[in-house]
Amino acid sequence: MLVDKFPWLLEPNLLTLFIRTLFALICAGLIGYDRDAHGSAAGLRTHILVCLGAMLAMSTGEFVSLYYGGDAQRIGAQVVSGIGFLGAGTIIVHRGHISGLTTAAGLWASACIGLAIGTGFYEAALIGTLAVFFVERGLRNISKNIMKKHGHFDESRHQEVDDH
Repeated sequence: MLVDKFPWLLEPNLLTLFIRTLFALICAGLIGYDRDAHGSAAGLRTHILVCLGAMLAMSTGEFVSLYYGGDAQRIGAQVVSGIGFLGAGTIIVHRGHISGLTTAAGLWASACIGLAIGTGFYEAALIGTLAVFFVERGLRNISKNIMKKHGHFDESRHQEVDDH
């Protein structure tokens, strides 16, 4: 693991905070850029802000735990449950069609990536980012192709309901 080779990456200092911030910008930026490209209400800026906020919350929890005692994971747990409020605001039900679920799930995943970065678990954040990007981009194309092949794909409905 990266922190085994470079244990200083776990130390709460200005350099590691800068590295974590930059990593959060890159990871969430990749996911958010793809969402922006597909017209999602929660795109580049939203995903970056969610990831940065989660990273800062977890880094703060670790800092407080190290210098004042207590449980660093409590802040992270609140992020995981609290992000549901933001995600719920992206889900829309209209005439029996639900949209926004992928956006809500993507925001929740961005928060979890931020938590991983905030603890210095960079490998999990990178693998998680790549996985979310694959799910949001790669599986969209695979799903459309499978649906078209089996005659279950309605282009007009899919564009309207596609989880922007």
